[in-house]
Amino acid sequence: MQNREQWGSKLGFILAASGSAVGLGNIWKYPHMAGENGGGAFTIVYLICILVVGLPIVIAEFVIGRKTQLSPVGAFETVAPKSNWKWVGMLGVASAFVILSFYGVVGGWTLKYTLISLTGGFSQLAGDPETSGTLFDSFIKGALAPILWQIVFMGFTIFVIVQGVKGGIEKWTKIMMPAILVILVVLMIRGLTLPNGTQALDFLFKPKFEDLTASSIVLALGHSFFTLSLGMGTMITYGSYLRKDQNLLSSALWIIFLDTLIAMMAGVAIFATVFAMGADPGAGPGLIFVVLPTIFPKIVGGAIWGTLFFFLLFMAALTSAIS
Repeated sequence: MQNREQWGSKLGFILAASGSAVGLGNIWKYPHMAGENGGGAFTIVYLICILVVGLPIVIAEFVIGRKTQLSPVGAFETVAPKSNWKWVGMLGVASAFVILSFYGVVGGWTLKYTLISLTGGFSQLAGDPETSGTLFDSFIKGALAPILWQIVFMGFTIFVIVQGVKGGIEKWTKIMMPAILVILVVLMIRGLTLPNGTQALDFLFKPKFEDLTASSIVLALGHSFFTLSLGMGTMITYGSYLRKDQNLLSSALWIIFLDTLIAMMAGVAIFATVFAMGADPGAGPGLIFVVLPTIFPKIVGGAIWGTLFFFLLFMAALTSAIS
């Protein structure tokens, strides 16, 4: 078996794997799904799905990776030689490539909007979603700008990866994951101290079982797969750098805890601000790039809060793109 680089510490591995799990879905998808599908009732179903279905699969992928110390394709060839299981590894890698193409695009958007907020560009959008929508449409439909920002984002991704597992991925996720948590705490406190900001807590966490449907359960199950990067070979690859003495159950539980915690914190931070400013919480993904830029200028220090928020989005996208 080949000599393979290993994670420098248990914490480094947990933060790197959590970074893979924590992505754009945690920031804009999960909070909206929870609020529109029963709040606390949806959260209960989601936690059951992630513990009953997600947890065993995460551990299984770690076991396969650690046992073989190979990439997904090589791992399946080793576990099931002379079978078609290698195609499962290939499909996983292919799906990860497709998802990366999406992350590269949206990651570029987060960088662009971080710069706009930092330079005070949102000030002209206060309370004007139509102008904000026009700005967003003109940007994403541009012939050159979205591509250039995607290249910049992918440049950051490559910069981290070429430094290796310990010197690149582990080192930078040890910086970015705590930074994400700190920024979320700051944004949560700011949102909850705004008038009517606490309505977000009812929207997200008050159990509304009458809003829970079969479709809600399917959404919860699907998100538990997507958020943990299951089936893409990511956790097999990360597991291949694990030491033999690392407790897989403990590590997997910490990853699930951090992933869920960040999703909930993001929901509180976003919807507290939305409710405080009387915006529509059902705006979906457009809430991030169209509605929120019109809200930040109405808050004292809005340029700071907007910059922090979009930089948070950038780091969440980057930690997933790296994986």
